[in-house]
Amino acid sequence: MQKMTVEEITSVVGGQLLCGDPQTVITNVQYDSREVGEGSLFVPIKGEKVDAHKFIPQCMEKGAATFTEYDAPEGAGKPYIKVGDTRLALQKLAAGYRSGFPALKLAGVTGSVGKTSTKEMIAAALSGGLVVMKTSGNKNSQIGMPMTMFDIAPEHQAAVIEMGMSEFGEMDRLCDVSRPNIAVMTNIGNAHIENLKTRENIRSEKLKITKHFDNEGILFLNGDDELLRELYGRQPFRTVSFGIKDNNDYYAKDIDTEGFSTEFTCVSRDGERRFVIPALGVHSVCNALVAIAVARFLGLDDDKIQIGLRTYKNAPMRQQIHSLTCGDMDITLIDDSYNASPEATKVSLDVLKSIGKGKTVAVLADMLELGEQSAKLHYGVGEHLAKIGVDCLIATGELSRNTAKGAQENGCPDVTTADSNEQAFEILEAKLSDACTVLVKGSRGMHTDEICSKLIAQSSSRS
Repeated sequence: MQKMTVEEITSVVGGQLLCGDPQTVITNVQYDSREVGEGSLFVPIKGEKVDAHKFIPQCMEKGAATFTEYDAPEGAGKPYIKVGDTRLALQKLAAGYRSGFPALKLAGVTGSVGKTSTKEMIAAALSGGLVVMKTSGNKNSQIGMPMTMFDIAPEHQAAVIEMGMSEFGEMDRLCDVSRPNIAVMTNIGNAHIENLKTRENIRSEKLKITKHFDNEGILFLNGDDELLRELYGRQPFRTVSFGIKDNNDYYAKDIDTEGFSTEFTCVSRDGERRFVIPALGVHSVCNALVAIAVARFLGLDDDKIQIGLRTYKNAPMRQQIHSLTCGDMDITLIDDSYNASPEATKVSLDVLKSIGKGKTVAVLADMLELGEQSAKLHYGVGEHLAKIGVDCLIATGELSRNTAKGAQENGCPDVTTADSNEQAFEILEAKLSDACTVLVKGSRGMHTDEICSKLIAQSSSRS
C-alpha cells in the first residue's frame, strides 16, 4: 500500500476525525486485529456474532489508527475516524486507493465455479512478461476484494482479481471499488441459486462486472456455456469467447495428458500454437485458453505466455494432487476440499477418472446453498459419477444421501454413506488399496479438508 495520511483517509471516506494527529501516516489497512501494527488503520467489522469494535483498545496499544461507528473514549490519543458504516468506509477507501492507478489494466474474474483457478492461470500467463498483482487466496468478498486493492503498487503493470457474489447488488459494489477494464466470466451454474433463484438472474448479476467499461473494455466469456454464449457479440463493448468447442474465438484441440501436465493446441485467428500447462482436466485447458487470450490482449507474445503458464500452481485445497504412501500402498489424493457446486464436482470427478490408474474413490460431502433444487442436483452428481465409471462413493452428510441414491440407481458398484467426516475417513481407510486414487470434495461448511489432513498425516506416519 502507498502511504496515506489520516487526513487524506478521512476525506476519502467522508468521515469525521474525532481525535489524533491528522498527519499520522498509514501504511497498511487491517480488519483482523491480530495483524495490526504501527502504521495500521484498523477496520472493525460488525459480524453476526462479534462486533470487532471491542478490539480497538488493543489495536491502539499497537500503534494503529481506527475507523469507528461510535464516539472515541475520553482521553484517546490515537486517530479515531468516525464513519456511518465501517464496511462501507472500507469500500470507499479501497475505491479511492484504486483510483490512484488509472492506467492499471485490471482484469476481474467472476463465475459460478473456477474463479480462483482461472485467476491463478491468468496471473501466471501474465507473469511471463509483466509485473502482476493478483488476489491472495480467494479474497473475493465485500471485505476481501476491497482489501486486495491495497496490494496495488506503482510497479504493477496488471492486476487479476477475483470477484464473488451471492446476492443481488453485491457485484455492483465490488465494481464501484475495483473498476475492472477487463472482465472474465467462467460459467453460470447453480452456486447461490438459493438466493438468486434462477441462472438467468445469476448471469445478470455477474454481467455487472462490466459496469464501468469504457470503449476499450473487453469481456472474455466461456462460449461453451449456453447462457454466456447468448451474450457474445450483443454487448456495447468487445466480447471474446473461449472454450473447447470450435465455434469459439479461442479453442483447443489435440489435448494430451502426460503425468500431471496437459498439452494442447490453442487455435485462434492468430493461428495455432502448442502450449503445456502443469494442470489436469479440460477445465484447466479452458482456463489456459482465456489466460492466453488476456495475455495476448495485453501485448505478450506466446513465448512469454508459455514461460508464465509453466509457473501455474493450484491454490490450496483446489485439485491439489498428493502422492502418498500408506503402508505398502501407493495412494494418489486429489484434495479439492475447499468448496463444491454441482458443476465443479462433476469436473473433479472427470479428473479423478482421467488420472486414476487403480481403484477410483470419491468422498463427496454436501453441496450447500442450492435451495429447492438441492435434492435433484445432488442426485445428478451421483448419476454422473456412476455413468463415468467411478468405482466407489463415500457420501457424507444428509444432503449427500441424494448423491448416494443417484450413484446406486445408475450402477455404481460400491456406495456408502457417512454421518461425519470422522466416519467417512474410517470407511475410506478400509477401502484403500494399492494404486488407489481418491477425490475429496464438499462445500466449505462441511470441512472435508479434515479428511485430507488425516490421510496425509496417516501416510506420513506410515511412510
